Amino acid sequence: MKKICLNLAIILLIFCSNFIYTPKAYAYSEEEKILLQSWRLVNEAYVDESFNHQNWWQIRQNFLKKPLHNREETYTAIREMLALLDDPYTRLLPPENYHNLQITTSGELSGIGLQISINPENNQLEVVTPLPSSPAELAGIQPRDQIITIDGINTQTLTLDEAANKIRGEIGTTVAIEVKRQNDGKIKTYELKRDRLSLSAISSRLDNSQSNYPIGYLRLNQFSGNATKDLAHALVQLEREGAQGYILDLRNNPGGLLQAGIEIARLWLQPSTIVYTVNRQGVLGSYDSDGEALTDKPLVVLVNQGSASASEILAGALQDNHRGILIGEKTFGKGLIQSLFELPDGAGIAITVAKYETPSHKDINKLGITPDQIVTQDPISYFEIGTEKDIQYQTAISYLATAKNYNNSNM
Repeated sequence: MKKICLNLAIILLIFCSNFIYTPKAYAYSEEEKILLQSWRLVNEAYVDESFNHQNWWQIRQNFLKKPLHNREETYTAIREMLALLDDPYTRLLPPENYHNLQITTSGELSGIGLQISINPENNQLEVVTPLPSSPAELAGIQPRDQIITIDGINTQTLTLDEAANKIRGEIGTTVAIEVKRQNDGKIKTYELKRDRLSLSAISSRLDNSQSNYPIGYLRLNQFSGNATKDLAHALVQLEREGAQGYILDLRNNPGGLLQAGIEIARLWLQPSTIVYTVNRQGVLGSYDSDGEALTDKPLVVLVNQGSASASEILAGALQDNHRGILIGEKTFGKGLIQSLFELPDGAGIAITVAKYETPSHKDINKLGITPDQIVTQDPISYFEIGTEKDIQYQTAISYLATAKNYNNSNM
């Protein structure tokens, strides 16, 4: 009897042991999975190993305790979690924002091919320019035409972004825009079919205002996927037209793709360092130029407080390598590099993964780059850029003309 009881006790002990030490797997909800994926991406990639001097694992546990009943509550929790890093560039991008950012950086979208702006003098939505061979250009829409309505909606009630979103749309769909012609004031309605567009990141022209010294002007609007190709094409064309010096305009260019900034620097530089990067372990890496520049002619780079990120990488590389001089105002001061990661629901998260230094090891984050020649100017409209009212541009023209005279006198 004792033996039977003993065996029974052993069996019960084994059963109880298995019952106690076999944990039940916890099934995370879809909302919790998105929160956890966001946490994990930051945990693996964020530039600051201390996570702003916080216990990142404990933050994970705290946020998992929050009730997440729907996607909006999940997004709110992710935003609150990321805010603890005190880094405005590490941020959540809901699906629509993430998609729009991908479109912008790729340089392609669908629409009717209008670049638009708000005229500061009358707050009227205006056409800056129609894209070449776009539905808008083929219909005869011209720069400075006023857009009165979009699909019957008065544009005075729309922000610039709202107007742009209404003009964009799927290929093959139509949009009706009512336009007031700038030359004769006549009003005409256009029914235009949207098509695939390729956005040029560059506008360029030859300035012949200086006698026997044509100057090539290149305005870089964004560092998109096609920016390097567009700038190289414009630069080669200006060389053929006889440009003797260049102005590269990076004013109000907020940046874009890091790789585009590096590739554009290579168009101007002989073998040299373009930028240094520093990751979370403090490991120093670099991007270099190892080929021949497209031109070695004098260069002025225009910058202001709106020149940021990839604009500062490019400006810093040209300044530190003594390839060109900077004219204008101190730049924005964004010396951090972000990578984009996609979440399971089509949203995205931008994470600061490294910081950068200029070739002379200047950390410009929150400090900016100081131009070689500081020239301040009040805000001007888009249509005044490169005109007599553009003081910074005129200063660049004068500098290049002086450099030309100096070089001629020393021949």
